[in-house]
Amino acid sequence: MNINDKHSLREVGNLNTTAKLEKRRRWDQKRKEAVVGWLFLAPEAIGIITLAIFPILFSLILSFTNWNLIGGFQEMKWVGLDNFQRMIGDSKFWKALENNILFTAVTVPVGLLIAMLMAVLVHTKVYAKDLFKILFFIPYICSTVAIAAVWAALYHPSSGPINQFLMAIGIDQPPKWLVDSEYAIVAIMVIAIWQALGYQIIIFLAGLTQISDDIYEAARIDGASGIQQFRYITVPMLAPTTLFLTITTIIGSFKVFDLIKFLTDGGPNDASTVLVYRIYEEGFVNFNMGYASALSWILFLLVIAVTSVTWVVQAREKRG
Repeated sequence: MNINDKHSLREVGNLNTTAKLEKRRRWDQKRKEAVVGWLFLAPEAIGIITLAIFPILFSLILSFTNWNLIGGFQEMKWVGLDNFQRMIGDSKFWKALENNILFTAVTVPVGLLIAMLMAVLVHTKVYAKDLFKILFFIPYICSTVAIAAVWAALYHPSSGPINQFLMAIGIDQPPKWLVDSEYAIVAIMVIAIWQALGYQIIIFLAGLTQISDDIYEAARIDGASGIQQFRYITVPMLAPTTLFLTITTIIGSFKVFDLIKFLTDGGPNDASTVLVYRIYEEGFVNFNMGYASALSWILFLLVIAVTSVTWVVQAREKRG
């Protein structure tokens, strides 16, 4: 082997060594970046595992047990599907489910329709839009307990402003609202729609700003009326926004609790009891955490089913 060959081999070896060192340096840098990234994510990951994933899995286990909260873990007994079978004969469960379905069926479409119409009015007919946005949004960010206290005074059977007005226009026996089994859930629906209205209006206004004015101008030139523009332009163009609000409002309607707890406590005669209140009643009044966990999983599956159906229907309408 001549000197040139030895020199070439030495250069190749040096190049290989340099490449290995460079590769190791890059790998070490990537590993350091990965470690730093995981350190930043660790608090959030620990929080999610501790406050979300673990309670969900633990509630699933509890749903197959009979456990009195006061008795401690030693009182926990495995009962299999007994908690789910118990629901079949639980009249309070079926009443709560009926009330929840009625609450959702009324508050979701009525609330969204009112919010869309008011958003269009604010967007097209009202000056000082920012002021109206703030005024509409205030009930959404206020304490639910404070709102419930105000509405409790408004709904007072004898001295409340609502019944005072009804008696002034000739209705001698106005509803007793929160203490009337026929009107209690209706009274709660009105408050829920009113409270969520500001949030929904803000979201619809954000969707309206994405619709070009040129489209409306072309429709006006073609002779389309305001109602036709709303039906054939505004409503279809707001479909993604409406889908988002529909899903979030459905989920919220199945989670209603604080208004009912403060105003009616599920009464009178379970007329305003809903699923979340029934879960609270079993878990923290009767201390039957096993049955309460089973009820919570039924609620979870019901919400998943309803939102999935809504998603599928909207997708089919979009394709059609």
